[in-house]
Amino acid sequence: MRDKYLAAVVQAAAVPFDAERSAAKAVDYIHAAASKGAKLIVFPEVFISGYPKLAAFGGSVGRRTPEGREAFRVYSAGAIEVPGPITDRIGEAVAAAGRAVVIGVLEIDPLNGTVDCTVLFFDDKGKLLGKHRKLMPTATERLIWGFGDGSTIPVFDLPQGRIGSVICWENYMPLFRMAMYSKGITVYCAPTADDRDTWLPSMQHIALEGRCYVLSACQYITRAEYPQDYEAPVDQGVMMRGGSCIVDPLGKVLAGPNFAEETILYAEIDHDDIVRSRLDFDATGHYSRPEIFRLLVNENPMPPVAPMND
Repeated sequence: MRDKYLAAVVQAAAVPFDAERSAAKAVDYIHAAASKGAKLIVFPEVFISGYPKLAAFGGSVGRRTPEGREAFRVYSAGAIEVPGPITDRIGEAVAAAGRAVVIGVLEIDPLNGTVDCTVLFFDDKGKLLGKHRKLMPTATERLIWGFGDGSTIPVFDLPQGRIGSVICWENYMPLFRMAMYSKGITVYCAPTADDRDTWLPSMQHIALEGRCYVLSACQYITRAEYPQDYEAPVDQGVMMRGGSCIVDPLGKVLAGPNFAEETILYAEIDHDDIVRSRLDFDATGHYSRPEIFRLLVNENPMPPVAPMND
């Protein structure tokens, strides 16, 4: 039996395109949440080093621009290697705080330059356990981000629960959700850039469907946080308004949504409530019909070049 504990969702602005300063801010929030007793701390999508809201990167069908290529260079410069110096820095802070952390980052492949929207998992000793690369970037995200494969869709068994992550609109992929439920996920982390009113009911649906706690973190960030020469109008105001939340396994909203400010949301996680919720529904257990429906998941790495064996 797992103990009850306090979980935290960080709703804060990254420092766009600056990995060092974004990491410093993450460290501050880790210690702030830990000081309140949180044993699991979840950050938004690409907290290191920012979500390029409203950026077009000079892309249109059949055409790119020199200005867009330069914007992509600047954006890529904020990406980090995993593992690397920034993950070491985060790990040190996590170890000092003694808390588990789930955080969104912009990851770069040092060999081919591809950047991915990635979530990292740290245990309370500061060990980098692994990562999830976003499987399906949405709309124009596909111009700037790579595509993950099934080799990075983990669920980690920690004292805080069986923890995994599904990023932003991946949460609208029913087969992906089913794959995560099949891994016994109990704490479902949903870092996002979706700050619309429709996001909360989606998180409630997932909590009910998966009979799990759902922790969703979104940035609260204004235009002033972005560089002066960023392509969004300087009078844009709020670029992402948050809406972070924590939902229990029967769909009850325990914290949030907050649309007003940078903040940290807290709620108690009680794994006994997960057991109680599964009396009448378990998506991959007694409520499933495997003789009718089955899902096949390829969790092998799928590199574009692979050596042939003799």
